[in-house]
Amino acid sequence: MRSMRSSQRSGAGRLAVTAGLLLLLVGPSLSRGAPAAAAGPRPEPDRAALLDPRHELWSRPAPAVFRARFETSRGPFVVEVPRDWAPHGADRFHGLVAAGFFDGSRFFRVVPGFVAQFGIPGDPTVAALWKDRTISDDPVRESNLRGTLAYAMTGPDTRSTQLYLNLKDNPRLDAQGFAPIGRVTSGMDVVDHLYGGYGETAGGGMRGGRQGPLLAGGNAYLDAHFPQLDRLLRARILDSVEHARALH
Repeated sequence: MRSMRSSQRSGAGRLAVTAGLLLLLVGPSLSRGAPAAAAGPRPEPDRAALLDPRHELWSRPAPAVFRARFETSRGPFVVEVPRDWAPHGADRFHGLVAAGFFDGSRFFRVVPGFVAQFGIPGDPTVAALWKDRTISDDPVRESNLRGTLAYAMTGPDTRSTQLYLNLKDNPRLDAQGFAPIGRVTSGMDVVDHLYGGYGETAGGGMRGGRQGPLLAGGNAYLDAHFPQLDRLLRARILDSVEHARALH
């Protein structure tokens, strides 16, 4: 009987070791049931492109559908971008994320019940280089509904690097030419809780004409005068999807 119990304990030990090795090989995501795409490689940003608008990165078309994960001081959220919604906007956005353009910046304009805006880099040198690097307009094919992402602008063909997330349905923006390029597919609760206590005072929208100090001073200016703004820690391309999925 003693030898049988010893054999059972030995067998159980081998089983535990085998299970442990399996977890090491497949990683923790399997035990949590996380989607495989979330565990995929996230390439490091091509930062050389940030200071070179002629870099070949900026001429690459975006995938038919891709996702970008944003890590913020409030938590993460994911945006999915189908290129056929707004091809010019999608191509620029894919390049900005791939170059690490948004890393370390701030959500400088959060108006509760309206929009959360970002896209001015913390380094004034980079901001000055890209401020007037505009792209052509895209036709408005989707509505500015809650959770969608679109470029800020001052008029025709003035989109550059600033984007906003709709915090509620804003269909009135459609007629003004604001073309959504994608939408939040997870983490909208994070977006909803971005700090909005400063409203328009930390820089406001492009049309407000009050972004000068922010563009000139970058993060140093914002952190000195608007320290509670939430931070966009980093953004990375998660994956691409060969066939566009219906976003309904």
